[in-house]
Amino acid sequence: MEYRVGLGEDIHRLEAGCPLILAGVHVPFEKGLLGHSDADVVFHAISDALLSAVGERDIGFFFSPSKEEFKDIDSRRILEFAIEKVKTHGCFVSNVSIVITAERPKLAGFIDEFKRSIDATLRIGEDRIGITCKTNEGLGPLGENRAIACHAVALLEE
Repeated sequence: MEYRVGLGEDIHRLEAGCPLILAGVHVPFEKGLLGHSDADVVFHAISDALLSAVGERDIGFFFSPSKEEFKDIDSRRILEFAIEKVKTHGCFVSNVSIVITAERPKLAGFIDEFKRSIDATLRIGEDRIGITCKTNEGLGPLGENRAIACHAVALLEE
């Protein structure tokens, strides 16, 4: 059996008046993530990790922010696209590991909901989805609560 590993990352600016959607879950907060799509950094990072593992280009290539047809797209559609690419390469997702960095809001209480939402699309089992929520200890734009970032690693099997 062959294995493939992919790494994805994403960051979006926090802005008042935008919804905060992480892993497809609406998180109550006074700010949300600004982006051409719904700016879901979790789904974006997972999608890029999956695409990277099979040697494909990143989501910006397939869902260019310069194209109006992708304005406000639900990032679950992007993740579904990435899964289809994985399948066309003869692979399946074994597990994903995710680190979300946000000073506020505190996200640890949402981990189970995030896992359910991710698994609704990946269909690999919640026990194969690892999520860690961290702060940036007050440092930089993440620590100053001006952005939220996510890193994801995906392990695929052929």
